[in-house]
Amino acid sequence: MTPEPTGAGHLKSRGGLSRIWRAMGYSRAGFAAAFRHEAAFRQELALGLPMVLVAWWLAPTLLQAMALVAVVVLVWIVELLNSAIEALADSVSGDMHPLLGRAKDLGSAAVMLSLALAGLTWAVVLGARWLPWLHG
Repeated sequence: MTPEPTGAGHLKSRGGLSRIWRAMGYSRAGFAAAFRHEAAFRQELALGLPMVLVAWWLAPTLLQAMALVAVVVLVWIVELLNSAIEALADSVSGDMHPLLGRAKDLGSAAVMLSLALAGLTWAVVLGARWLPWLHG
């Protein structure tokens, strides 16, 4: 007989199709929580969704359109991870703690870098379309 897991081990998934279904539910709950509780995520979504739609029309090539969409999705991913870090830090302590503050600052820096990368990517792709001298 297999002994019962102790600690958080019993929370680990067992595999199979039911695991995929549960994972989709957790992801849906994560998106809902981000939309409900994170103003930054809502703002990035409001700006990013139209960008994703027009990327296919604005970009000169399919590969460039994919790059434009990818950097927008990357911003959303990094923002979700930053929000997770902030929620975890806030659940650990409501008091100011230097390590919790550092974790939040590092997450914020990651979001800023993803936004800078997205802006630069869009500038280069769109600049190459409307400023032919950028081609080389």
